[in-house]
Amino acid sequence: MNRPLRIAMLAHSTNPRGGVVHALQLSEALADHGHEVVLHAPDVSGKGFFRAARCLLKPFPVASAPQDMMDMVVQRIGDYVRYFEGAGTSGFDLFHAHDGISGNALAVLKARGRISGFVRTVHHVDNFTDPRLNLLQARSIDQADSLFTVSEYWRTWFRERGRETVNVGNGVDTGRFSPDRDESDLRLAQRLTRGTGPVFLAVGGVEKRKNTLSILRAFAQVLAVRPDARLRIAGGVSLLDHSAYQAEFSAELTAAPRLAGAVTLLGGVADMDMPALFRSADALVFPSLVEGFGLVVLEAMASHVPVVLSSVLPFTDYVPPEAAVWCDPRRPSSIADAMLTVLSSSVARTCVDAGRAVVDRHDWRSVAMAHLPAYHAFVDSKEVAHA
Repeated sequence: MNRPLRIAMLAHSTNPRGGVVHALQLSEALADHGHEVVLHAPDVSGKGFFRAARCLLKPFPVASAPQDMMDMVVQRIGDYVRYFEGAGTSGFDLFHAHDGISGNALAVLKARGRISGFVRTVHHVDNFTDPRLNLLQARSIDQADSLFTVSEYWRTWFRERGRETVNVGNGVDTGRFSPDRDESDLRLAQRLTRGTGPVFLAVGGVEKRKNTLSILRAFAQVLAVRPDARLRIAGGVSLLDHSAYQAEFSAELTAAPRLAGAVTLLGGVADMDMPALFRSADALVFPSLVEGFGLVVLEAMASHVPVVLSSVLPFTDYVPPEAAVWCDPRRPSSIADAMLTVLSSSVARTCVDAGRAVVDRHDWRSVAMAHLPAYHAFVDSKEVAHA
């Protein structure tokens, strides 16, 4: 039965992490198609979601979480369960989790009979050092009635382990991310000193999964050739504890004053400034080690910014060879070579031209439409079961 649905979408945070951005863009695209979507997330800051939206938003207040990661995850799961037990769950046709925290909360609500089931998007699977976190991650996946992935790599990964998923892909908003400059570019330029040399942009903060230490070591090699180069690192607002990795990064950076003078740690960047931040760069450097998809790759390509990219899955699934300058993410020297190569105007032009075709294949409406068969199959099965 293909009728409009009322969907409870769940994210782990109100901050612009990749999975949250995906959940928000998906919610808007579904709302544009006539479905009623309410996007929920715990809101520790009290500021709500990182931007306004064309769907209903429900950030709910929660207390600050403890430093210990396991304690934090357990607290946030409990926050979600208490919220829905108080607010009620009867008004929705289905519940869709985008992370382990909200997935575990829905698993609890399912076990308590508060919901009949739920679906989950798995952006990627982590390998935590704490076995308790791995067990919670597994429960959030195993207890889901249907699974979505955002790349063919992860769909295949699950199939090899006996679980079928739907690869819904990812999208990019070309109305926001484009090469066309506006007043936000001037505003950003007044805040950031560009200098006369090339600017490299890394997005995702200082995290092991983002390979930021290797980016720093590669940039040190780039500086030996291009002493006028600059590196900007944006983002890093995460629920997970990356303090040990960040301390190692900080120690290497401060031990090299010349390097430190060429690196700018931007931290969280306002959503309205992100398109201009991409346009301010000569290249995006994204030698990530583990990704579900890598939304920033599409955002850079839509901004006509060439990309230095890990030659690993899932990137090699959806980015053709000519659309990026590829590197071995385990070798800083390979990243450095790619960073210097992308500064060639002919190489950059080739990447940008090929990147346009990649962008054309990834829109949020198609992502939303890819969910609907599984959504309706889930709803129909529950209606038949209760008939």
